[in-house]
Amino acid sequence: MGEQAVLAERFEENRGRLRAVAYRMLGSLSEADDAVQEAWLRLSRTEADDIQNLTAWLTTVVGRVCLDLLRSRKSRREEPMEVHLPEPIVSPLEGVDPEHQALLADSVGLALFVVLETLSPAERVAFVLHDMFEFPFDDIASIVGRSPTAARQLASRARRRVQRAPVPDSDLDHQREVVEAFLTASRDGDLEALVAVLDPEVELRVDAARSASKVVRGASEVARQALAFSQFAPFLRRVLVNGAMGVVAAPQGRVFSLTGFTVRDGKIVAMDILADLERLRRIDFSVLGG
Repeated sequence: MGEQAVLAERFEENRGRLRAVAYRMLGSLSEADDAVQEAWLRLSRTEADDIQNLTAWLTTVVGRVCLDLLRSRKSRREEPMEVHLPEPIVSPLEGVDPEHQALLADSVGLALFVVLETLSPAERVAFVLHDMFEFPFDDIASIVGRSPTAARQLASRARRRVQRAPVPDSDLDHQREVVEAFLTASRDGDLEALVAVLDPEVELRVDAARSASKVVRGASEVARQALAFSQFAPFLRRVLVNGAMGVVAAPQGRVFSLTGFTVRDGKIVAMDILADLERLRRIDFSVLGG
């Protein structure tokens, strides 16, 4: 086997981990794949004999590429408070595709990604690399251009924010019961039943066309918004969104919206609706069949 073929094989051994790192940093599968591909291109142009720890080297490259992408993304946004949901991973209720399993370990749900979106690029990179992948601060420091102590502080600030993100109940059957109660109440126009299944501090986030994006807080207000679900009742399909319960609305077979639910202690504590048609077109719904 030639030297380049051996290098390619070693890279493939790291691809799954690198993709998981990039997805958690970027919240986008397509951008994560681009970051991983860039790591391969840089590796193929490097003297591999000079690399002592290939996994660490590749992780560092992906970290730098992701940091640049996050900074570029942040500079392009005109409205810092706009609602921006990650690119979700959609799976059938039967279970998550094995290829995506590593991407969703450690409860990487939509609620966590929403909090990650509020971090600075350097905070997000430091937190993901250290807290999720146990990458040493000395190496993180070289990526973010800070001292190891400053890199540690970045991760610490991020950790305090991330700890506020609700973690969904692990029992999917229980999640489904709560979501079905919500959908039934919405279909029946039962405002009281809707409020009963919502946490008092529930947060609804809608990522749509710029003028339609919004955040709604509180059970009563979210319940009123949820009554709009009734018109989509015949077109809803139950799915997993980042490993938790969700629904796809597809009138006449065309995906109109994707909703992820975060169920905690028997109540819906967050709802995330992606209704930006351009972004929905980038999501792979083929795994659902039909």
